[in-house]
Amino acid sequence: MDAPPEREPCAPFVQIAALLRAAGVNAPEVQAQDLAQGFLLLTDLGTRTYLEVLERADRDTVDALFLDATETLLRWQRASRPGVLPLYDAALLRQEMLLFPQWYLAHHFGIELSAEQASSLERVLALLIASATAQPQVFVHRDYMPRNLMLSDPNPGVLDFQDAVMGPISYDIVSLLRDAFISWEEEQVLDWCVRYWERARGAGLPVDADFSEFFRAFEWMGLQRHLKVLGIFARLTYRDGKAKYVADTPRFLRYARAVAERYAPLASLAQLLRQLEGQAPRSAASF
Repeated sequence: MDAPPEREPCAPFVQIAALLRAAGVNAPEVQAQDLAQGFLLLTDLGTRTYLEVLERADRDTVDALFLDATETLLRWQRASRPGVLPLYDAALLRQEMLLFPQWYLAHHFGIELSAEQASSLERVLALLIASATAQPQVFVHRDYMPRNLMLSDPNPGVLDFQDAVMGPISYDIVSLLRDAFISWEEEQVLDWCVRYWERARGAGLPVDADFSEFFRAFEWMGLQRHLKVLGIFARLTYRDGKAKYVADTPRFLRYARAVAERYAPLASLAQLLRQLEGQAPRSAASF
């Protein structure tokens, strides 16, 4: 790894790699390091990502890969202890979601919210933050998705964990099941979510004893992430010139709208998202 220290300090990667490996997770082993210059020598986890394999796999293979990913996630969560990683607190959750109006609405669609719309959105954000912060707090990878999982032995190998935090227990499982680059039927997502919940309870993790309550928290946590990613992908396009990301935003818009339409307290957001689906975005070339 070659990471310029002024932009990508390696110390968090080294710390979290050690935490993951201590938890029994197949993360890279740091064999040598020069943090001042941003160099790490790491063990190799292979070349095939989960995303690459899942796109071509049959149902049995997909189920087996998700079972491996779930068991690995449970090992990571069971290793949680306070005071080790930064807190995924209300301020950070809100800051992330504000990227949605700042970048996705304003830059991608050219929409400036009315005072009433802005107030309605703030109320929804407050509900999502309250749900997230009320959940049991565990170690959170923060980007636990198929593109960051490697087909490996033991399986999976886990990458891109340097932003790990202490946060809501549903965050990583919703990242895995409602991914940026590959989608599954809702019935399949529900089935995998039930399997995770059952195994988490069996492992003594503090998931809600009522699955319906856990699933609502899962969906609202996913909505927080979807709003964040819509904003991030628009920012990558309009600020950083990486136009390929915005092409994946319709997937997140569908995720977000489906969740918002299922819950009455989120109705104002559902109305706004329906408006977006019928509106043509701006061209990135105009920025």
